[in-house]
Amino acid sequence: MSSLLHQGRATYAFFERNWNLTKRYWAWEIVWLVYNIVNATSVTFIGVSAGQVTNTPINSNFLVLYLLIGTSVWTYLSVTFDGVTDIINMERWEGTIEYTFMAPISRFTHMVGSCMYAVVHGLLFTLLQLVVVGAFFHLDLGHANYLTAVFMLLIGSVSFIGFGIGTAVLPLLYTEKGMQMSFIIRSVILLVSGVYYPIKVLPAWMQPLARISPATYVLEGMRAGILQGQAIWSVEIWNDTWPLILTGIISIPVGIYIFGIAERYAKRTGRLKRNG
Repeated sequence: MSSLLHQGRATYAFFERNWNLTKRYWAWEIVWLVYNIVNATSVTFIGVSAGQVTNTPINSNFLVLYLLIGTSVWTYLSVTFDGVTDIINMERWEGTIEYTFMAPISRFTHMVGSCMYAVVHGLLFTLLQLVVVGAFFHLDLGHANYLTAVFMLLIGSVSFIGFGIGTAVLPLLYTEKGMQMSFIIRSVILLVSGVYYPIKVLPAWMQPLARISPATYVLEGMRAGILQGQAIWSVEIWNDTWPLILTGIISIPVGIYIFGIAERYAKRTGRLKRNG
């Protein structure tokens, strides 16, 4: 019992540390929030202008919501993903990562604390973006099932975190360019997950990749909940839920295992030390 309490306090300690790091670099938070809002607004305006561009009558409300859901999920994925990888990058730059790895705390506890903060951080960013971007458009949300939307986002968080932990290996091993290298993985997820378009428009050889990405199921589930009003217990939502649960069960242990291998390699080869 005392060991469990100790691990719980340690988990919260990492959560609190990451919050303090966010407060220290608060200006960067504003920069990225403004960037995400402007980017999401620009993409969503495509839905408004589609009818004029194609000179064809289009249900602009549906298209705007379709794109707004995509931009919101992508913001959440990006912030949550970065919340895991960027902490490693920050510790590399501040020279504290060796002390963190020397602490008598399991890597699972370390990662859970960081990931919990990443989820909260991502939810806050996404909520602020939705409020601001939604103010630009007159949207009909009479059929939306908000409970389903939140449920899909939270279930998807588990899988996102597993991918984030695995990707955190890059800034761990490559001091200067590791964070930039993680963008490659994010860009592939963006391409194949149907963020701005149905995955059916992808080439046949790319569509199996879409079924590996957890973002695909989150997007499909959220769109079913908001655009069609599907309830959590409906068959449509369950078809998107069980792959997310399975992906989370697999991705988190695999991500931690990969990170453990990279950590031992970094310690053995002296890659944790940074000068200048």
